[in-house]
Amino acid sequence: MARQRTPEGPPPAPAVQKLRIRYAKRGRLRFSSTRDFSRALERALRRADVPMAFSAGFHPHPLISYANAAPTGTASEAEYFEIRVTERVDPQAVRAALDEALPEGLDVLEVVQAGPGALADRLEASEWHIVVRAADPAEVTAAVDAYLACEVAETTRTFKTGPRTFDTRSAVLAMDASGVDDEGCAILRMVVRHTTPSVRPDDILTALHAVTGFSPPVPPLVTRLAQGPLLDAAAGVADPLAADKEAVGSG
Repeated sequence: MARQRTPEGPPPAPAVQKLRIRYAKRGRLRFSSTRDFSRALERALRRADVPMAFSAGFHPHPLISYANAAPTGTASEAEYFEIRVTERVDPQAVRAALDEALPEGLDVLEVVQAGPGALADRLEASEWHIVVRAADPAEVTAAVDAYLACEVAETTRTFKTGPRTFDTRSAVLAMDASGVDDEGCAILRMVVRHTTPSVRPDDILTALHAVTGFSPPVPPLVTRLAQGPLLDAAAGVADPLAADKEAVGSG
């Protein structure tokens, strides 16, 4: 029987602290994928001299966990990940150093020490802001009203396992087109529950076209404003890091 190989060298230093980090994707960096961001982040962590914890084994990797990343092509003010470190650090110092090390447009907004519970469990819904360009705002409003009147609005998306048709309407908790921006473009606001499979803004717009016939003349500008615990359809979502901040404040 072949002898089982074991990694050479000492085991990795244990993690002593977990940090939760909120960052934004802005401008042209909205086109960066999760893989693009992970590569940029690992370089930034090295440049910022963050004492990262690593996995054991033959191919150690930094202990980073990503949570519900926005689709490529959408901007976001509420992206989250977690890191584990081998020395206790000042979260605010990490925020400043990491923000400096990342490219402009990937902006670190908050770093907090993680409290009890899983971050992923708190990300129940997202609030989206969509600028529908080159369209009559009245036509957009009429299409939204027609969509909301439907009980089911399906779309089909291709997954790794192949095409899958699913409902988008049940995930949409709120949707309105009551505003316009400075250029007269209609603004859609959506509060969307996180489901399996996830219902993305492009899925909703595809279903909107299927049930109403309306389609944006040019690609809309999509931004995730927030994601976190669901409050209600009108209020949107709460801050998923609030419990961590409270735990630190009371400690």
